[in-house]
Amino acid sequence: MTDPQDPQDPQQQLRDALDALDSAVAPYAEQPFSSGGCTYCYSEADLVALAGPARLVPDELLGLVATETPDHWDDFPGLYRRLTPRIVRGMVADTLPVSHAWIASWLLRARWREWPAAERDALDAVWSAWWTAVLDAHPGTVGSASYVLETIAVVTGGLAPWLDEWARTRTAAADRHLDDAVDDWLFEGQLTDLWYGFLNDVHATPELLPWLLSLEDGRIGAASLELIEIIAYG
Repeated sequence: MTDPQDPQDPQQQLRDALDALDSAVAPYAEQPFSSGGCTYCYSEADLVALAGPARLVPDELLGLVATETPDHWDDFPGLYRRLTPRIVRGMVADTLPVSHAWIASWLLRARWREWPAAERDALDAVWSAWWTAVLDAHPGTVGSASYVLETIAVVTGGLAPWLDEWARTRTAAADRHLDDAVDDWLFEGQLTDLWYGFLNDVHATPELLPWLLSLEDGRIGAASLELIEIIAYG
């Protein structure tokens, strides 16, 4: 059994990446912030809390802000940037009652690729560590592969590097995740025209179909493979 404190353990690497994200954003998240926003939906007390240190924002308010439309805030990118470490940690641990697809779409609209390099690099490290961690264990504690793939594909702009890693990972856990994901993608014909993100930010089908058909024989069950071929070739 892998030692949970082993620095090479994927689960430990994910914990380390989340801690590094906290540290990278902390200087910005702890300084005073002008949190002007919709006073119809949010009380003065809410706005005061959002103007203070991000670590002190109540969990319930955090969940609301995580999916609130950008037009509710005077500075949506700034507010989301401050709260991102907590939002991402809650998403990874599945303790934030918010759709992962929504958070992924909102991170794009917060323009996270324009944040300071240290923060961008820390987020990139989280995406990579999260993907490796989910493929490492089945069932796991950091979400299903299809759930995680949707999130990281949206925030990074595509599926290719994540699918490549999945293809290379020939473990029982990775293959069981693949079985589950194929069932998800084939449910009610979703794979025919599958989009990722709350706002349909990434068209997944054009990347998923050829990847599924390129996998080694035996990785996908015969019945599922037949359905995938019907979708691909009509």
